[in-house]
Amino acid sequence: MALEQRETVDPAGHAAAESHGRAHPSPKEYIRIGVILAVLTGLEIAASYAGVSGGILIPTLLILAIIKFAMVVLWYMHLKFDDRRFARFFVMGLSGAAILYLVVLISFKVFL
Repeated sequence: MALEQRETVDPAGHAAAESHGRAHPSPKEYIRIGVILAVLTGLEIAASYAGVSGGILIPTLLILAIIKFAMVVLWYMHLKFDDRRFARFFVMGLSGAAILYLVVLISFKVFL
């Protein structure tokens, strides 16, 4: 069964494909997100050269990496604006990869 895409007509008479997600961001917002990602990267670099102990450095870098990952996935991969099914597939794959990684680490007795 083929999926059909309905067309809508705006007030100016132009036909546009109907979107199921939210409106995509403007180029200005992409630049803003890029600047935020650059600042977070700068914070990661500064933290690594600051001579902070590993007990503080590693969680700090991990938190910054998670924030950057979420921003890239949500905005640049458009998961924030597309159908929720795409986000579910992405999260399922990410969860599977994390579980596999933990199984490998446990099998090599890294946590002992």
